Amino acid sequence: MSPVPSRRRRPFLAALTALLAAVALVAPPGPARAADPLLSQGRPTTASSTENAGTPASNATDGNAGTRWSSAFADPQWIQVDLGATATVSRVSLAWEGAYARAYQVQTSTDGATWTTVFSTSSGDGGTDDLTVSGTGRYVRVYGTARATAYGYSLWEFQVYGTTGGGSGCDTATNAAQGRPATASSTENAGTPASAAVDGDPGTRWASAAADPQWLRVDLGSVRTLCRVVLSWEAAYARAYQIQTSTDGATWTTVYGTTTGDGGTDTVTVTGSGRYLRVYGTARATGYGYSLWEVAVNTTGGGTIPGGGSLGPNVLTFDPSMSAATIQGQLDTVFRTQESNQFGTQRYALMFKPGDYSGINAQIGFYTSIMGLGRNPGDVRIHGDVTVDAGWFNGNATQNFWRSAANMRVYPSAGFTRWAVSQAAPFRRMDIQGDLNLAPNGYGWASGGYIADSRVTGVVQPYSQQQWYTRDSNVGGYLNAVWNVTNSGVVGAPATSFPNPPYTTLAQTPVSRDVPYLYLDAAGAYQVFVPSTRTNASGASWLGGATAGTSIPLSQFYVAKPGDSASTINAALAQGLNLLFTPGVYSVDQTVAVNRAGTVVLGLGYPTLVPQNGVVPMTVADVDGVRLAGLLFDAGAVNSPVLLQVGPAGSAARHTADPTSIQDVFFRIGGAHAGKATTSLVVNQDDALIDHIWAWRGDHGTGIGWTVNTADTGLIVNGDNVTALGLFVEHYQKHEVIWNGENGRTIFFQNELPYDPPNAAAWTNGSRVGYAAFKVADSVTSFEGWGMGSYCYFNVDPTIAAYHAFEAPARSGVRFHDLLTVSLGGNGSITHVINDTGATAQGTATVPVNLVSYP
Repeated sequence: MSPVPSRRRRPFLAALTALLAAVALVAPPGPARAADPLLSQGRPTTASSTENAGTPASNATDGNAGTRWSSAFADPQWIQVDLGATATVSRVSLAWEGAYARAYQVQTSTDGATWTTVFSTSSGDGGTDDLTVSGTGRYVRVYGTARATAYGYSLWEFQVYGTTGGGSGCDTATNAAQGRPATASSTENAGTPASAAVDGDPGTRWASAAADPQWLRVDLGSVRTLCRVVLSWEAAYARAYQIQTSTDGATWTTVYGTTTGDGGTDTVTVTGSGRYLRVYGTARATGYGYSLWEVAVNTTGGGTIPGGGSLGPNVLTFDPSMSAATIQGQLDTVFRTQESNQFGTQRYALMFKPGDYSGINAQIGFYTSIMGLGRNPGDVRIHGDVTVDAGWFNGNATQNFWRSAANMRVYPSAGFTRWAVSQAAPFRRMDIQGDLNLAPNGYGWASGGYIADSRVTGVVQPYSQQQWYTRDSNVGGYLNAVWNVTNSGVVGAPATSFPNPPYTTLAQTPVSRDVPYLYLDAAGAYQVFVPSTRTNASGASWLGGATAGTSIPLSQFYVAKPGDSASTINAALAQGLNLLFTPGVYSVDQTVAVNRAGTVVLGLGYPTLVPQNGVVPMTVADVDGVRLAGLLFDAGAVNSPVLLQVGPAGSAARHTADPTSIQDVFFRIGGAHAGKATTSLVVNQDDALIDHIWAWRGDHGTGIGWTVNTADTGLIVNGDNVTALGLFVEHYQKHEVIWNGENGRTIFFQNELPYDPPNAAAWTNGSRVGYAAFKVADSVTSFEGWGMGSYCYFNVDPTIAAYHAFEAPARSGVRFHDLLTVSLGGNGSITHVINDTGATAQGTATVPVNLVSYP
């Protein structure tokens, strides 16, 4: 296309636009518009298509009149902005480029799926359309149905004005109780739980025991101003009952009461506020208990941040009804973008609905997650391949990072699945009907990886993998092990024989759980399943029946999108919502504070949090059962003291029954840009579970250098009774891991010491050269570790001789099993394995020094 004639504005139109803009600067605004702020600028914006990479949807809401969105040359097309919360929309301003709409509609939606038209025209003439509208919604879109030119639709700016919060009307369209946690004094049976009265399904109900009094309580998540309650009674209704509110769930205020209830539907106007609402029955109308089909709660004041909604444009969902060619085309498009995109900003999640898929090969590149949307792995069946290879890097898989596969059964076309990865590439809840090959085509190097809660009916084939960790799985056996293969709770794993062959095997995993995951329920609605904690686990959790745990509807999650502010995310958390990050990069200018027990923070497609101005991007309070999973923290240009802190300093509460878990959470210092952070992860909370992390101070990419991407330590554990399953921590400038807590356990540790100390003097700890990779504090009396390795590759000064890789107090309660050190190609050396024990790792042969036990 030749851009010159089609993109040149008509002189009269350009002059008129400039004149109107000048008038707008001096003319007093109308009363309504003066009160309504701009809501759309910088908000997540998507479109049906883009003409090219230089005209993305985000250009129309960036506040820059010199950038634009343009679509493909077809009808219809749309552009949509997510305002982040339900708003009353009063005005929409559209600054059209030369390729404008002859016919279009402006529409609003609360969920991004069902749309209401608030403006329509079939005689658009371009320029700037300043539209007075009246509507409500979290999402606003411009829907073009007829182009005025042969080109697409093009907008310099798409501005939405209105209000969120502060309203005084009763929002009767939104049920604040739906999907919220509900409890009751009793239930008649398992089929009539309290949750059935707030599930939005008029065919399910709560029923109590046949006694007085009884109550049903719903947690609205935050203090709300109530205006109306609707009770849909079943035949067993209340003759006398009260509606009560509470801010703390303990002290109650009655906002309505009756002694003459007659069943049916009671629509009650109320005045009051509270986080909790309770229907308190004191006299039954029948000989049975109390029974409610539904409880609906309406609120005033606006400002409510809704849960649920669209998962955004970078979540691609596939259905069995789609042709294999269509699916393959979309998979290939993503892979072409991501195959070698090691430090790019694109992120993707590929999601398959339950059913059978044949004849596809899903090749998985950087920042790409492939997952099944079934409740169990066998619900999604791939008759084809899920593949990671290393052709982009000449057959070397040591940089195949940041990708994942989860929750599907694969019948591989050649009898084996190739998953040639290194760090930050979890393989969870996978059911491989055949062998699993962990090496790239040609058997080039790969440096380590992680499997959990999976089954491989054939043989796991590490070939060239240096180290590997598998937990709570079932395998048909192992072909080989290079430096160390560690298994815990793996049925079919070989017995411990370290170092020849180098297998480390624990029959059970002492404490574990799998990550929360998204699935579709029987009605086709998204739920997040939260697996229960397992103790002394062996084998995949789903082979004996469905994985134990609970489901949370997506409506109880704030669905974050790139461009969302940290303040909005914090408001959603404070309201009681869980948090789901969709694929993308998030700039974080204030700490995201996770303070509520049981909060789930789940990422899809490697969402990446980048702190601004040295803030701590995320903290977790000293509360039970927080689940953090699927996140990448990427240090910003200004040093952050820590990237993720779990529990404040001095945390002392016990969380044995419901620990906080940090799973598939990754940290990066440098690589994509120059970044700095003193410590990546600090765990102060007792009983926490660390399940697969990779903390990486970059050794290649952008912003790399001893004084450039500075970082002291990857992980500091201060909490007691902390369990780590799969620690990958590399290249930090002091100790990689410092363990200060009592009764700690680590199963599997992979480490490379920093490549780039300029000389021994620059990397000296007291009188010794270098810092131990894993240091157990001198004060610790009880700790145990299994299957732990550390390598050196001092490529700036190969004469450096690190004193040791592991450091710990010499006492009987501090024990290590199956340690190794390696000098990679003779680039430097490690004098001892642990403390003063163990031979020197040195020489060009790259042969490990092994230590079976210590002390």
